[in-house]
Amino acid sequence: MMKDSIKKYFIHTYGCQMNVHESEKLAGVLCQHGYVKAEEDAEADIIVFNTCCIRESAETRVLGNLGHAKKLKEANPDLIIAICGCMPQKAGTAEMLKKRCPFIDIIFGTHNLSLFGEYLDKVENEGKKVLEIWHEERQIKELDTIKRDEGVSAWVNIMYGCNNFCSYCIVPYVKGRERSRSIDEIVGEINSLVKEGYKEITLLGQNVNSYNFVDEKNNHYDFADVLDIVSDIEGDFRIKFMTSHPKDISEKVVKTIADKQKLAKYIHLPLQSGSDRILKLMNRKYDSAQYLAKVDMIRNYIPDCGITSDIIVGFPTETNEDFEATETVVRKVCFNNLFTFIYSRRSGTVADKMDGQIDIKTKRERIKHLIDLQFGLGLRKAEEQIGKNGCVLCEKLIGGKGYGKSQNDTPVTFDSDEPLETGKFYNVKIKSHRNTKLYGTVINKIGD
Repeated sequence: MMKDSIKKYFIHTYGCQMNVHESEKLAGVLCQHGYVKAEEDAEADIIVFNTCCIRESAETRVLGNLGHAKKLKEANPDLIIAICGCMPQKAGTAEMLKKRCPFIDIIFGTHNLSLFGEYLDKVENEGKKVLEIWHEERQIKELDTIKRDEGVSAWVNIMYGCNNFCSYCIVPYVKGRERSRSIDEIVGEINSLVKEGYKEITLLGQNVNSYNFVDEKNNHYDFADVLDIVSDIEGDFRIKFMTSHPKDISEKVVKTIADKQKLAKYIHLPLQSGSDRILKLMNRKYDSAQYLAKVDMIRNYIPDCGITSDIIVGFPTETNEDFEATETVVRKVCFNNLFTFIYSRRSGTVADKMDGQIDIKTKRERIKHLIDLQFGLGLRKAEEQIGKNGCVLCEKLIGGKGYGKSQNDTPVTFDSDEPLETGKFYNVKIKSHRNTKLYGTVINKIGD
């Protein structure tokens, strides 16, 4: 059978939402080069691996899928294989990949994403392989073509990198130090997205509260200023952000969220541990009392604010008492949702060299306890929502029912006497819950 003459691409994306958005930028470059998206990698002319190295499991999955890609290339020698992102940026990994996987055509890191088109040209036009890793961040160069997935949601980078150096985290070593985009670029991109019809825009950064930009007129902008300015953009849309570092979220930011209608009443605030001893070992720069004070401050201004968090279980030397301290904080806060992780060693981090590594059996027992605790708290949260009304964005329709999230980022399934539309906001009354899932009925459509 003759091969389809249309060039196709397939991107494997690993890791966080920032990586998902970066894959949209890579897809934009590929579309400029005449490619269209393939349904599966077996039919692609180029396969891109946009990688993560935060956890060992992510790297293991990448290597496994590279083995599959090798077989595809053996069957189709013209297939182009590229790997980029955090994994090759990690010291020594790019050279390992070149040696272990000589079938890879393009290897680049996190700082030179904008040069992907040039690297692709070298392979396509000159038949040259490319390995280029920048070991330090340079001036931010945004790709101006982004192939976004269909839907109502879009993501906008407001900054890159991280200065915090938590002892378990590889991010500052592979993403570099903090760099903030200009406020004009951010506003311009959001304006375009609103005109294109996107209804939920998420501002992205490793720690958005560290946003810090000074323009040519010496005007200083912090994160609260960003929220204030983008909230005044005309249009019917909602703004979210991720993620926040507890030590940096300010009263000014929280007051802005409370005051601006377009800002979702939702904050993701990673706790990581409720033990002050473990928090110090993690280099988190706050203790449990300071964290709880931030939660109290948030709920003082935004009583119904949805607060979610991350917790790492089994950090080196974590005792039963340390874990119980985490459970105590979880009970006090009663999070809307909790993302729990078993500690995974990462070479190149301080924690990797710590004594007192915890055995996997203990880690699994503790994370099960935490998941069970959060499930019970989630049931309580769901019960509290019965009878309440809230604004829900309809993200998709299945079988005539709407699916979306409320202002505090709670998932809601809802029905209506009138036909529902995606991309519209509805006032929904919560009627019931099944476990932690909420179900409601439309009272009226909001806006047009």
